[in-house]
Amino acid sequence: MGSNFHERMPLVRLAICLMVGIVVGEQLTGQVYWWLVLAGLVICTLLLWRYEYWQSAGIALCFVALGITLITRQPDTSPYGKSETHQLSRVERTRQRCLQWRQKLLERYEAQGLEGEQYAVVAAMTLGDKSALTKHVREVYSVTGASHVLALSGLHLGIIYTLLSFLVVGKRWQTLSQIICILGIWAFAFLVGLSASVVRSAIMLTVYALLSLGHRDKMSLNTLAFTAILMLIVNPRSLFDIGFQLSFMAVGAILLWLPVFMSVFSESYLMDHRLVKWVWGMIGVSLSAQLGVAPLIAYYFGRFSTYFLLSNFIVVPAATFILYLSLPALLIPGFAYLLIYIVKQLNTCLFYLAAIPGASIEGLHPTKIQTTMIYVIIVAVYLLLLRLKPLLHVT
Repeated sequence: MGSNFHERMPLVRLAICLMVGIVVGEQLTGQVYWWLVLAGLVICTLLLWRYEYWQSAGIALCFVALGITLITRQPDTSPYGKSETHQLSRVERTRQRCLQWRQKLLERYEAQGLEGEQYAVVAAMTLGDKSALTKHVREVYSVTGASHVLALSGLHLGIIYTLLSFLVVGKRWQTLSQIICILGIWAFAFLVGLSASVVRSAIMLTVYALLSLGHRDKMSLNTLAFTAILMLIVNPRSLFDIGFQLSFMAVGAILLWLPVFMSVFSESYLMDHRLVKWVWGMIGVSLSAQLGVAPLIAYYFGRFSTYFLLSNFIVVPAATFILYLSLPALLIPGFAYLLIYIVKQLNTCLFYLAAIPGASIEGLHPTKIQTTMIYVIIVAVYLLLLRLKPLLHVT
């Protein structure tokens, strides 16, 4: 992150301005025609085309005004993707039809012998249905820091995208292959109900797939910011959704912190020691994501899971096997038995882990200001480590 951050990551600044506008607009009262203010700012910004600095400031103010306009014109909370326009109501009807198909798949799981806790975990992990999860199972996954595998997110869609890419991507038909992958990702997103985390992941993977055709930087803070801008324009109240906040903070932290952790070892060393690369990569991703979400989890849920590193080494490979086995398990009983066995072993490991003394620190309830200051400290440490980065290599 150098001095030219604004030039390399322009969408990050715009996304922040949009969020600021939404937060400010949520607090405003009274009748103000903010769309007129927005229009005036746009005109003024266009007139400043000769003055780069002032035009940049004008663009930032336009996005703040856009955020205020969006939130003040949408006073009623609505599910993501739901709107009064004809186009989005059609999307909502498609979503409802897909949920009916999801119910048929859930019934197929039961017909294949999945029941109890095994059925509940598979239903949540593969189709996003958490209705069968008991309070005990939710608590165990929460205490061990494994709740993220029960909520469909980038991990799950990334696994699905990897599988689709392996099955269909070819050098001769790369454009068609990526289109098929994108359609498959969005079909799954509709099937599981278009939650905020799933939509975020689907948009990011779509951008990733499109950029891969031009061999460009596929996954960056710009991509994440672009995704946030799209989602907030469609539904500005997504900003206040806990899942939205956790999802974006986790991915943003991984994009920022993972390169720092991976730089501890030189690239040549990691290439020669593949096991070290895999283990350290898992540790890096887990630590990065935790830096992004731990303050929010403490704020909303009052908990910090101390064994999150160990649990991730268990749940991430297990989740991969479960997702890969879920489709054949719907058709072939033998795969269903294997799926049941893996889920049973996963639950057993997490139950033992949750029973270890000190598995989680409870009673953490930082205020908004304290939570903000924690993030300020995390960012300050990140900037300091960037300065020290050349000294951290292990050869």
